[in-house]
Amino acid sequence: MSLSGVDEVIERSHQGCTVFVTGDPEPLKDAFSHRDDVTLANPWGPPVRGWKQAAETMDRAATNWHDGIAEGFDLVTKHESPDLAYTVEIERYRAKLGDSDEIVKVALRVTQVYRPEDGVWKIMHRHADHITSPRTAETLVKEAR
Repeated sequence: MSLSGVDEVIERSHQGCTVFVTGDPEPLKDAFSHRDDVTLANPWGPPVRGWKQAAETMDRAATNWHDGIAEGFDLVTKHESPDLAYTVEIERYRAKLGDSDEIVKVALRVTQVYRPEDGVWKIMHRHADHITSPRTAETLVKEAR
């Protein structure tokens, strides 16, 4: 059974993320649109727009990950139409972060939006953060200060 175009880009994304947590952003970058309207919001900084800024952000973010492995990609939901698709997933990793020599578990809540470009589906937006369980209003207030 062959994968749909959307399933192919999701698989490329998963493969790219698996390599990303070893410190190599290139396979994930290859799954992205390289157009000026691409957006990226990751746990390491503010959202960016445009391929140049997204690529630079991925390059910087990858330097925070070392010796990582992907433990799984838990699909929450997926929607696909002929010209747009999205997924919401929980991505689970084990990796060394920053200067630490300790391998830690990391779970990210991830929303990705995809579109076809010249017959190939690409990521046009990725938002990843560490919020994977319920939080109180007070925790949000503390972080905003």
